[in-house]
Amino acid sequence: MGSENGGDDGGLRRRGCSCTKDDFLPEESFKNMGNYFKALKETPSRFMDRVTTRSLDSAEIHEMKARSGNEMKKTLNWWDLMWFGIGAVIGSGIFVLTGLEAREVSGPAVVLSFVVSGVSAMLSVFCYTEFAVEIPVAGGSFAYLRVELGDFMAFIAAGNIILEYIVGGAAVARSWTSYFATLCNHNPDDFRIIAHSLGEDYGHLDPIAVGVCAIICVLAVVGTKGSSVFNYIASIIHMVVILFVVIAGFTKADLKNYSVFVPFGVRGVFKSAATLFFAYIGFDAVSTMAEETKNPGRDIPIGLVGSMVVTTVCYCLMAVALCLMQPYQQIDRDAPFSVAFSAVGWDWAKYIVAFGALKGMTTVLLVGAIGQARYMTHIARAHMIPPWLAQVNAKTGTPINATVVMLAATALIAFFTKLSILADLLSVSTLFIFMFVAVALLVRRYYVTGQTPTSDRNKFLVFLGLILASSTATGVYWALEKDGWIGYCITVPIWFLSTVAMKFLVPQARAPKIWGVPLVPWLPSASIAINIFLLASIDVKSYVRFALWTAFLLVYYFLFGLHATYDTAKGKLKEKTLQKAEEGDVIVDKNGAALTPNA
Repeated sequence: MGSENGGDDGGLRRRGCSCTKDDFLPEESFKNMGNYFKALKETPSRFMDRVTTRSLDSAEIHEMKARSGNEMKKTLNWWDLMWFGIGAVIGSGIFVLTGLEAREVSGPAVVLSFVVSGVSAMLSVFCYTEFAVEIPVAGGSFAYLRVELGDFMAFIAAGNIILEYIVGGAAVARSWTSYFATLCNHNPDDFRIIAHSLGEDYGHLDPIAVGVCAIICVLAVVGTKGSSVFNYIASIIHMVVILFVVIAGFTKADLKNYSVFVPFGVRGVFKSAATLFFAYIGFDAVSTMAEETKNPGRDIPIGLVGSMVVTTVCYCLMAVALCLMQPYQQIDRDAPFSVAFSAVGWDWAKYIVAFGALKGMTTVLLVGAIGQARYMTHIARAHMIPPWLAQVNAKTGTPINATVVMLAATALIAFFTKLSILADLLSVSTLFIFMFVAVALLVRRYYVTGQTPTSDRNKFLVFLGLILASSTATGVYWALEKDGWIGYCITVPIWFLSTVAMKFLVPQARAPKIWGVPLVPWLPSASIAINIFLLASIDVKSYVRFALWTAFLLVYYFLFGLHATYDTAKGKLKEKTLQKAEEGDVIVDKNGAALTPNA
């Protein structure tokens, strides 16, 4: 692939440890301060250019991949992807969040909360799958949004996905220490360094979390196939532990504990569903492995959908077993399964639970590290972040630079921070991105630039706007009106009729080539509605943090990312024009601009 890079990315073919200025800011706008100030003056026009320009499937699949210098190795099949999916999702969430939600928010009906969040995740899985099959690259949702919604929306999504991976990985790394302490019959702080000068939230320094991140980093950079073997062996052990928890839990079941099934009402079920969505986060990492999949058209649908079905069934069975073992009022907030087994006289079982949780968190960290590195690699290929991070090592076929940087950031946050204040923020970011991917899928099916008639485009935009507006109104009404129902009689029919109108009044502009989401537009429209509805159940403080992070992303974008991507796009256009001139198709001036077609 090296010969396809062109002159603008030649630096990426140097050795992976190169660290010159051109590795980080090679674009024309950053050559000197004069160029930079000129670029800043052109910010409005450049921004409009990037907002209105969409990438092409072929550009993501061929040109973007070439900027990494070397290809990632195609070593994965559906079996690998399914276990990656299971390993990515079933982690600390089920072992920690279930008890808290069952005791304080939803009671035994927590199983319904898992069903609701699982359905939402499954709808998103379908949307991701069609994109991953059609655009099998490492960029995941970033690449999909870049193709259908443009650079700017893709960047906002990318920034939030990176935050999700880093903060989520750090939270899991610290949880690893906690469960390790349980195995050793110690308090977690016995393994941490207490620095009183740093304050309560940042003073419990966690060297074990850093060590775990370092080991995961080594596994992730050695090779994806090796990581896959480790992952499904660990995941199989984890599934055996889950099977033990379910069977043992049912043998100690007391049906009296289910006498009051919905103690907190329907509102409690949906509030828990919004929080428990965190337990499903991670499957999107599997879509970033499409570039390393042997047969994406067959392997990705089986791997992604199969892993989500297995995960949802496991979550529901574990939730039922827990609530049958203990009255919901007595379930422990922090270690629900361990305490539940102790309560029924099986104190020894807490070690099996802790061991299973450790296995689960290890695979979550590993798959997260692999996914986040590939995600960052593709963002760097677009020059939204330094292209040094796009380099793929020739020997291992893995993006070593991106892997090390992401895990170093994860380890740094895990070392200092308790991270409890960021738990809901992860769900906000993820639900927003999944909603955008569903919107992008509708755009992909119903609008093709230069082909869709203006009348069809306008009808599509009207119906899409009504779907978004009615879904948002339903969520807002749910959040503000605790006991009312009249609003739903207005918003839900608008959503339904808008989807019907899109189905029958707007012809689809593009059919999937290999594998497509069934029931379009119903399935992506339902995904939009459910994701927005769950967003309405998250607290206001989380939105404040989400807004602050997004504001930081915007500052970075307008100072650096916008100008880097603009220069890269224009440089590639100039290169193509010159290439056509050499072939005699166009006449160009001395700067490479096309003058007139060659008759």
